Amino acid sequence: MEQYEVTGMSCAACSARVEKAVSKVPGVESCSVSLLTNSMGVEGSASHQEIIAAVEAAGYGAAAKAAAVKNAPTAAPAGDALKDRETPILKRRLYYSLGFLIVLMYFSMGHMMWNWPVPAFFENNHVAMGLLQLVLTAIVMVINQKFFISGFKGLIHKAPNMDTLVALGSGASFVYSLYALFAMTGAQAAGDMDGVMAYMHEFYFESAAMILTLITVGKMLEARSKGKTTDALKSLMKLAPKTATLLVNGVETEVSIEQVKKDDIFVVRPGENIPVDGIVLEGSSAVNESALTGESIPVDKNAGDQVSAATVNQSGFMKCRASRVGEDTTLSQIIQMVSDAAATKAPIAKVADKVSGVFVPAVIAISAVTIVGWLIAGQTVGFALARGISVLVISCPCALGLATPVAIMVGNGMGAKHGIMFKTAVSLEEAGKTEIVALDKTGTITSGEPRVTDVVPASGNTETDLLKSAFALEKKSEHPLARAVLLRAEEEGMEAGEVTDFKALPGNGLSAVLNGASLAGGNLSFISTQCEVTNEMKTASERLAEEGKTPLFFSKDGKLIGIIAVADTVKEDSPQAVKELQNMGIHVVMLTGDNERTAKAVGRQAGVDEVIAGVLPDGKESVIRSLKKKGKVAMVGDGINDAPALTRADIGIAIGAGTDIAIDAADVVLMKSRLSDVPAAIRLSRSTLKNIHENLFWAFFYNAVGIPLAAGLWYPLFGWKLNPMFGAAAMSLSSFCVVTNALRLNFFKLYDAGRDRKIKSKRKEEKMMEKTMTIEGMMCGHCEARVKKCLEGLPEVTEAIVSHEAGTAVVTLSAPVGDDVLKKTVEDQDYKVVSVR
Repeated sequence: MEQYEVTGMSCAACSARVEKAVSKVPGVESCSVSLLTNSMGVEGSASHQEIIAAVEAAGYGAAAKAAAVKNAPTAAPAGDALKDRETPILKRRLYYSLGFLIVLMYFSMGHMMWNWPVPAFFENNHVAMGLLQLVLTAIVMVINQKFFISGFKGLIHKAPNMDTLVALGSGASFVYSLYALFAMTGAQAAGDMDGVMAYMHEFYFESAAMILTLITVGKMLEARSKGKTTDALKSLMKLAPKTATLLVNGVETEVSIEQVKKDDIFVVRPGENIPVDGIVLEGSSAVNESALTGESIPVDKNAGDQVSAATVNQSGFMKCRASRVGEDTTLSQIIQMVSDAAATKAPIAKVADKVSGVFVPAVIAISAVTIVGWLIAGQTVGFALARGISVLVISCPCALGLATPVAIMVGNGMGAKHGIMFKTAVSLEEAGKTEIVALDKTGTITSGEPRVTDVVPASGNTETDLLKSAFALEKKSEHPLARAVLLRAEEEGMEAGEVTDFKALPGNGLSAVLNGASLAGGNLSFISTQCEVTNEMKTASERLAEEGKTPLFFSKDGKLIGIIAVADTVKEDSPQAVKELQNMGIHVVMLTGDNERTAKAVGRQAGVDEVIAGVLPDGKESVIRSLKKKGKVAMVGDGINDAPALTRADIGIAIGAGTDIAIDAADVVLMKSRLSDVPAAIRLSRSTLKNIHENLFWAFFYNAVGIPLAAGLWYPLFGWKLNPMFGAAAMSLSSFCVVTNALRLNFFKLYDAGRDRKIKSKRKEEKMMEKTMTIEGMMCGHCEARVKKCLEGLPEVTEAIVSHEAGTAVVTLSAPVGDDVLKKTVEDQDYKVVSVR
């Protein structure tokens, strides 16, 4: 996505105009304009020149975003891209405007209404009073000339905006007052003092100046609040290190971060920031990675481990090799992700965009109709004009335009602060609508690394003897399960004995000699050839296998010394995360390529609703496709084999410690690699969407109530009429209120499950009417389609999810049906049904 800075926009009507103009450029596939950040994201093959020309033709300015934004960690001025330049300018305008407005109000209202003293020259000199008001108002108008320049430019380009409404309202007040002033001079020349006094009350100079000043107040408050919505992104940019200490020919040299290249060797001392992503070559330390992951507990780093830019070395000295620099670092990618999310547009924003596109012309038309209507009704020109001006200045398209992007920016920043990265505004909105979560098993629910879970010594042996023998035997093995035994022995502080005559027997086990004693280890069938295995140990082995663990048998000198069980253990937070998802009304499915027995054991420990086992990578994608028919699906995974499923799902969620391919394929990235961040991400999305709905409601409600009131619709019934100055005050505060409401998201607690609405999952109710068939003979997708068609042909079957890889068909029933009916239906197609449960 190419990003541009857009200048001259003042409201949602402007952003809608720019978006429409750029979308018409040949080669542009998509365009999203953000009023919040005054930025534009464009995808497609159109050139920079063509896009900029289209923006300029629409009456606005554009420039390709500075590289500093994209390459924040390699450039010092990165934060300047988000620096609040608008507030200081508006503050100066406000101070000057207030100074002259106070003087104007003293003469126009203070003297006229409360008889405050004025210089003798102005006593009973009404023309002089009018001229003074004219001059003071003109000065305020010059100070706030931007409203008139932008407003009338929009009118000329047939794209009126909020500034057009302000300019027309203030301008109409000024022009009518000018007419009254000239009419007053004529009355004075004719000696008509009653006429002079009558025209004195027709002055709206103070309204013209007050409208501009109050709108400026609102604009300044809005700008300050908008600045706070980008705090998270600015904080990330500030983390970017400015220098690095390179090791060049054995000499430490401090260089700017831009000079660091891939494979350079750099050193980091305690208390220093790690400058770029790298791999530790020498040394060890505890590294605080909270800046990237939100996790406050330091992570131990040793030789071979990866370190990331902007994390803090807390204890030891480390020598590292740069692996990713510039825009390739993790920090830079996070900044780019948050920046891209701000530049994209959530689907819900389209409603406001459609309204904003016609809002200003409609308001101008309503204002004109209001003036004409009151004149026809017999009211004075002053009364009719006041109602028309009130309509112009109370209408606020900005509130509509800001309702969505401010909430998206704050929500995205909150996620980034806690290590939850939403790639686009769409993913932030859609995550909260999830109805089904499909979880990969290995590395997502489980740790992805086999660990020893049970040590069961045979009669007459101890756990220590068993572990020592297994340690010595497995030390020379390259099998993944051997690593689990080594880790457990090292944790116990054991030292491995030196074995001789070591032999690895693929598919069976290991044998060796330790201090003259023969050792053997492996599966039950292999160890049964080495020694006698008692029924008691066989029973223990079967129990462990039922729990999804792999039993490893060990013998010494022809006698069984025990069993060590190894398993990929469930992460500590996985059961709680699954429970939270279920409490949110989400059906939780576990997908795995493991055998059904192991998968169900892990599924029981994690507490998932449904287990689908024996699924190959393309099978996962097929299962996701089937699940999508039952609701919006989020897929959570970490491996290369999960990429197709992540892409196919409505929302792909990648565990941050996973592969780059999985992360690239996903819509949401969890930097902490914790499953508990999945319900947190959904919780944040739901809260953000709720905030957007609140903003849109108040933006629409404000205009729906304010415009009729300003037009004087209730004047004949209740005598209600709105002074244009109060209309301007209301307009100035409406956008500020919308932005302030969005900032409330900063106080949202992502991990507070206590506020979750306990919703019963629709899928859980369905599960009571499900049957799983185990089928033999299905070889391909055509077989799947054939079985699916015949099962769904039964009137009681609402859906059948068929997988030839798993050899299963999960049938959802609308009414009871006998197992024999299901079995016959499938076997009539020349397949064999092994079981129905």
